[in-house]
Amino acid sequence: MPSPRPRRFDLIAFDWDGTLFDSTRIIVRCIQQAVVDVGGRMPSEKEAAYVIGLGLMQALAHAAPDVPQARYKELGARYRHHYIAHQNDLSLFDGVLPLLTELRARHHWLAVATGKSRRGLDDVLDTVQLKGMFHGSRTADETAGKPHPLMLQELMREFGAEPRRTLMIGDTTHDLQMAVNAGCPCVGVSYGAHEPADFDALEPLFVARSVPDLHAWLLENA
Repeated sequence: MPSPRPRRFDLIAFDWDGTLFDSTRIIVRCIQQAVVDVGGRMPSEKEAAYVIGLGLMQALAHAAPDVPQARYKELGARYRHHYIAHQNDLSLFDGVLPLLTELRARHHWLAVATGKSRRGLDDVLDTVQLKGMFHGSRTADETAGKPHPLMLQELMREFGAEPRRTLMIGDTTHDLQMAVNAGCPCVGVSYGAHEPADFDALEPLFVARSVPDLHAWLLENA
């Protein structure tokens, strides 16, 4: 029988892209092509992957340092063009739905804290599979982008959760640094955008190699 109440964490917040949603490779390609479209030097895969998790314009500006600010609006438009063309190629990682369902059965509050836009997140959360799955969410365009702690702080206030009883899970150092800045423990996943060695300085409780690995750790430790 599932536990009637959380043992350690009341609120579990997930990053979206690269943590729950298998989108890292496509996002990297869309960033690279958008930069080339406006005449910039194509960022390497590592450079493009590094900015995943940041707000869109912050990410694109970092990935394209040779593109003048006057062309940022066009750069953003080209990224959206390429992303929309591939959005039907994206899907949840295998095992995510059973994980979320079991966490809800254990009475954890579930939230999303993402660098996506509100419109982009709502589009995916409004699917049959995910409708009503999450209790709350925050996006980069309605609050401060990562690694600023405001997303997590707002979610904690919304649910009355203490930092020590709030867990942030993500695939980038931006996610984990946000948790540290908010005074919250964190867990990294190594199947997304950043290399797991990059997480060491941020002292995550655990680094999951796969969704089943994450699932097992959460059931035992959350």
